[in-house]
Amino acid sequence: MNSTLFLTGFGAYVVFMIWLGWFVSRSQKSGEDFLLGGRGLPLFLMLGTTVATMVGTGSSMGAVGFGYNNGWAGALYGIGGALGILLLAWWFAPVRKLNFMTMSEELAYYVGANKAVKNVVGLLIFIACIGWLGAHILGGGLYLAWIADIDLNTAKIIIAAAFTIYVVIGGYTAVVWTDTIQAVILFAGFILMAVLSVNQIGGLENLYATMDPAAVSLFGIEKLGGLPALSLAMVVGVGILATPSFRQRIYSGKNVSTIRRSFVMSGVLYLFFSIIPAIIGMSAHAINPDLNNANYAFPYIAATVLPVGIGMVVLIAGLSATMSSASSDAIAGVSILLRDVFILFTGKVPSKDKMVLYSRLSLVIVIGMALLFALTSNDIIGYITKMISTVMSGMFVCSMLGRFWQRYTWQGALATLAGASAASFAIILNAEWGAYWGNPCIPSVITALVSGVVVSLVTPANKVTPAQAKAILDAEREAMENTVQKDIGTQAACAK
Repeated sequence: MNSTLFLTGFGAYVVFMIWLGWFVSRSQKSGEDFLLGGRGLPLFLMLGTTVATMVGTGSSMGAVGFGYNNGWAGALYGIGGALGILLLAWWFAPVRKLNFMTMSEELAYYVGANKAVKNVVGLLIFIACIGWLGAHILGGGLYLAWIADIDLNTAKIIIAAAFTIYVVIGGYTAVVWTDTIQAVILFAGFILMAVLSVNQIGGLENLYATMDPAAVSLFGIEKLGGLPALSLAMVVGVGILATPSFRQRIYSGKNVSTIRRSFVMSGVLYLFFSIIPAIIGMSAHAINPDLNNANYAFPYIAATVLPVGIGMVVLIAGLSATMSSASSDAIAGVSILLRDVFILFTGKVPSKDKMVLYSRLSLVIVIGMALLFALTSNDIIGYITKMISTVMSGMFVCSMLGRFWQRYTWQGALATLAGASAASFAIILNAEWGAYWGNPCIPSVITALVSGVVVSLVTPANKVTPAQAKAILDAEREAMENTVQKDIGTQAACAK
């Protein structure tokens, strides 16, 4: 595809997103409006933003590229993601009733609103948001660098700058509207690409022509090995169950029913969708088995087999889904920064009348930090699996134990988080262990679970009731609003 044509189309799209951000920002009056969309997102927006995130960087660049190298193993990403979102709907949609603003509030609530847990989780989630955001910038950069034939680092900077502008202007509402529009285009585009790419190679009978025979076994297990294959599906599922941006969707949804229905619909769609990235990846391998980077398989197929106009729309939609996914994680990161990290280091909460301004400034900081992470890596699947295992496995176990086991203590929660990270680093630093497990997710989750249970059983039981814990967190959150009221009262007193 002509790079000038694509860059022109992409530029026009970014201008439209900036306009959309401005349009939806006109009614925003508070930090809750900016960061949570006013906590009233309807079903179609919840469904659209969830689907777009799931069919974003991981599917378009990661899963298709994985399918290019490993055949049907490319479906494992979608299977793990579908199971993750379905379990999230069943287990955690009800927490919407508790009006949490961040995941650190939720995990602290499970252990008596303990401040140590809240602070540690806040920092970990902030790191996780930056990690996810970096993965999306990396994916979008790979996209743009290949299509426009520009330097990869330059492409990463362009992607980060492009979505920074419209999300800083429009906040979370702009993100979900963008997601919803692009989800429809991208989902249709994926299906069209699969059909046309198979047609390009002469039918399904030629799909395996250039593939390693082991890669075309069920889920590529003969090539990957059973345990690594399970690890890949599990790490994606764990990632969704512990990803702050998916929790952000729970906290911002209209009600439990809306959240649960949108997640179930997304999960079922994604389960059926899971084989499509693998088919596209194998088709790309049949057409050109010599791509210098498997992550380019998706844009290669879009530019090769689709008509120019449709190909450009699909590529821009894919790039947009990547940026929209990034925007969701950026918003989640800012929520954590202002709700938890700000308090941790300053001892106070930002006032309500400055929350939108602080949110916009924080977005620039968060995205800038993620860009630095993205500039150091070029492997999406490796980046994602290591980040999830190290940072998020512990939060997954912490949320599960807290949600379903009343004997869980704050000491156990800290042990859970520490155990997960320690196990992950041990696997990452030992090449033989890494080859055996595939990625650190399974040993990380097991270590976190054992650590949390053992430490909870040997420490005093939590005496703070759920109602008391919720009251503590509600009081902290309300302080953001009361700050401005106190300032107004002081000014009035001085005037007298």
